[in-house]
Amino acid sequence: MTDNSLRDHFLIASPYLEDPRFHGSVIYLCEHSDEGALGLVLNQPLDIQLGEILEQLDLDGADLELPVFLGGPVQPERGFVLHNPGTTWQSTSPVSGGVTLTTSRDILKAIGEGTGPEDFVVALGYSGWGEGQLEDELASNSWLTCPASPDLLFHTPWQDLYAAVLAGMGIDLNQLSESVGHA
Repeated sequence: MTDNSLRDHFLIASPYLEDPRFHGSVIYLCEHSDEGALGLVLNQPLDIQLGEILEQLDLDGADLELPVFLGGPVQPERGFVLHNPGTTWQSTSPVSGGVTLTTSRDILKAIGEGTGPEDFVVALGYSGWGEGQLEDELASNSWLTCPASPDLLFHTPWQDLYAAVLAGMGIDLNQLSESVGHA
């Protein structure tokens, strides 16, 4: 990891980002290095509930009416669970002191049985950038960044996340202009 890594940061779409897939998005960056970056969109729910996915996987928890998010356009069939640390699952990686990422089925089984992590977000697919790509997009003012917090990540309703992260940065969305630039 480089010294200027944005791992454990929110990536907030500038209102003028041209890619419509990311308009109004808040992405949690799970990895950022010289080789590229990987993050999950946290505020674009899919038209499916977690219980439906658990039922499709023949797991308990079909009654769970929790949103599942489109983590990004890459590998939308692949599942990711961001959660608070504690239990380690088959494929778990720490992201920060307060956030862990798991990609194995055993965590979904535990969630369905009510023995999973206390705080979690489930996403299908991820957002990825190749070497230097995110840095180029940052330089062109496509994204804003700020350190993430587990409280915003796990306890802010998805509908409020974009405004809450911007407010935490002291930014009034109505005062942003198309010429966001560098001083």
